[in-house]
Amino acid sequence: MSLGRTWAVSLTGLVGDLVEVEADLSNQTPAFRIVGLADRALAEAQQRVHNACQNSGLPLSRRRVTVNLSPASLPKQGAGFDVAIAAAALATELPMDPASLADTVHIGELGLDGRLRPVPGVLPAVIAAARAGRRTVIVPEACRAEAALVDGIRVVGCHTLAGVARWHGLEIDGDDEAVPEVPVPAADAASGDGLPVDDLSDIRGQEEAIDALVVAAAGGHHLLMSGPPGAGKTMLARRLPGLLPALDDETALQVASIRSLSGTVVDSLSRVPPFEAPHHSVSVAALVGGGSRSLRPGAIARASGGVLFLDEAGEYSAHALDSLRQPLEAGSIDIHRAGFRATLPARFQLVLATNPCPCGQYGVRGGTCSCPSLAIRRYLGRLSGPLLDRIDIELSLARVSLADLTARAPAHMTTAEAREQVAAARARAAARLAATPWRTNAAVSGAWLRDGPLAPEPRVRAPLDAALQRGALTLRGYDRVLRVAWSVADLAGRERLTAGDVGRALFLKKGLQQ
Repeated sequence: MSLGRTWAVSLTGLVGDLVEVEADLSNQTPAFRIVGLADRALAEAQQRVHNACQNSGLPLSRRRVTVNLSPASLPKQGAGFDVAIAAAALATELPMDPASLADTVHIGELGLDGRLRPVPGVLPAVIAAARAGRRTVIVPEACRAEAALVDGIRVVGCHTLAGVARWHGLEIDGDDEAVPEVPVPAADAASGDGLPVDDLSDIRGQEEAIDALVVAAAGGHHLLMSGPPGAGKTMLARRLPGLLPALDDETALQVASIRSLSGTVVDSLSRVPPFEAPHHSVSVAALVGGGSRSLRPGAIARASGGVLFLDEAGEYSAHALDSLRQPLEAGSIDIHRAGFRATLPARFQLVLATNPCPCGQYGVRGGTCSCPSLAIRRYLGRLSGPLLDRIDIELSLARVSLADLTARAPAHMTTAEAREQVAAARARAAARLAATPWRTNAAVSGAWLRDGPLAPEPRVRAPLDAALQRGALTLRGYDRVLRVAWSVADLAGRERLTAGDVGRALFLKKGLQQ
């Protein structure tokens, strides 16, 4: 036949659109043309496809081959269309099964020798194909385990273009065969595989900080730790993912999709919450994501479902820190670039750690600060008021004393014990919020907290009202204290807020006593 049809997927962030790939022969000047709003990498596919077909013993027709990518108005990027273009072009002249081609989505880049190479975003592309109703997808063999994480679709792994042609019924010599799907087991949430090896029991002293960390894990709250070097801020932050519940199926698949879009080949579905700790020299684009031609998730998207830790927060640029404000409120990040717009998830727990000044000795007992007052104000000013207003818990840490270090008393709490408390508190919150769209305290709207069926009584919220009246809290901060108070109550097993819960939450937010 002179017309070949098959399918590919165009990704914009995690959203994929099915693209029909049509190839047609005509009796014009011999050439190979790709039309349909292709970018530079995709336009260069014509040479990769031509050489891959030639070196696979499947030479293309010497007539004019026109490849159309439909819908034509949809921008298309990257080399992931190579296999679909080659399959459609070969089907214009070779006896390949048209029904098989029309029912199959092809994803992968071609090497000049005909090998199928992995491309970023295989997992979200296969998810898009499954949602569009396709039941078979061909991917590079290196990506087969990743694609097999999607239920309800047949995954075929191929090493070479010749294997793809054989799968579609072309009888040619060779040993390379398409490899049908073999189910890949997902990581068991209870197995402990990949769980952080650091334990809370390693920390001596800092009992108040450990309690605050458990509260943050129970409600999904953002946390700021301030203290001198060596106080244990980084140790505490790195143990937070171990306190969080295992990821559910939907979130685990989303986390794996983001990793795939970042260029990592995913071979299993991890249930461990991600932990991202970018260096303080990170640019805004690396933090929020972007790219001039192809979208790459930033640190906040890669941390979605887990923890984003910014160590030495005072060393980050003020512009980078302020770029977190919108994602903290919305739980997503909108990226606008010339020619496309994408939305990526950004529902993470933010943990900030900072020294009290550039040298780290300001206000430290026994320490001598050498920083000018202007340098201290500039350093702490990187954390703007609007950003701090979005932080639920603010901790001031001191260095561990010799008595804490040499104490023979048992550790305050192990990670396993803390995880059990957090799981019980989250289950209690989920049951209370069953009739609402929220499942964690940090996500509940302020209006529901203040005026909903479980709004605290006037005598219970009296300390909050007083702090709001004298300007110690904004209304956003008022709502955040209520959210933390509910997490304190959930950990204690209480069904209603008490004045003690509100007082504890107010202390965790502002260091204010009831």
